[in-house]
Amino acid sequence: MHSWVPALLSVLAALLIAGGTVMRQRASHASGAIARGWWIGAIIALCGFASQVAALGLGSILLVQPLVVLAILFALPMEAWADRRRPLRIEWAWGAVLVVCVTLFLAISRPEPSQRRPENLLMVATIGVVIFVLVCCVIAAERSNQHYKALLYGVTAGALFGMSALLVKSVAYQVINDFGRTFTQPEIYLFVIVAGSGIIAQQRAFGAGELQTSFPALTVVELAVSMGLGVALLGENLSVSVPTALFLGVVLAVMVRAVLELAKLAAVRAEAISCHTRQSVATSDVTAP
Repeated sequence: MHSWVPALLSVLAALLIAGGTVMRQRASHASGAIARGWWIGAIIALCGFASQVAALGLGSILLVQPLVVLAILFALPMEAWADRRRPLRIEWAWGAVLVVCVTLFLAISRPEPSQRRPENLLMVATIGVVIFVLVCCVIAAERSNQHYKALLYGVTAGALFGMSALLVKSVAYQVINDFGRTFTQPEIYLFVIVAGSGIIAQQRAFGAGELQTSFPALTVVELAVSMGLGVALLGENLSVSVPTALFLGVVLAVMVRAVLELAKLAAVRAEAISCHTRQSVATSDVTAP
């Protein structure tokens, strides 16, 4: 129960996040503004986030985060249906690789939730150090060309969202076990600051105009940071032998590669749709009397 419930909630979160993201993206491209479809997509994505929060409250970060990454895979048929096309073979191929890697990782590692909670001072200090590094990334991004600006802001957004997963888990655990003290703990306020900063960094990354660079960086860094902090601060680990750990490292590397490839394909399609929309608008302006 303690493994299957958070796993199912994680898959549900991935499905809802994928659906909400596709709806928002298509609504924005179709109208050029925030329309009704965008708000419906936002509500669906918010429900997905709520499901992810519940999963993190019940299960391990090492279990939840790899499953939430499947949102990239679920978006494939949704995007294809919205574009009235069939998914490319290369998309299905990398999607299959992603599913196999996630299945192997979870089946072999069988991560268990940790009952350890980091001291408030340790959590604040760790997050403070990471944020300082990210501030340096932001300063470097503002002084770089568009390519490196998109990359650095993508890394920053991914790291902030990865920290958000740790904070969400801490808040959810607090709500489940001692709701009365939830608003007296620093995690909930840190989450608001970190998540808000992540959204701003994400928009700055996408605004740089190179989705092919920022989106893959964001996705991979979020996964790496959330899992790394889960191990470092919560004491989550995998009870496996050294050879098995090395094999799981290879599986994770292949999974990251699959995520990168799928994210790049999605970014290229989004950029193509955006260019087509701009060209259509420009043509309409030229032909208008």
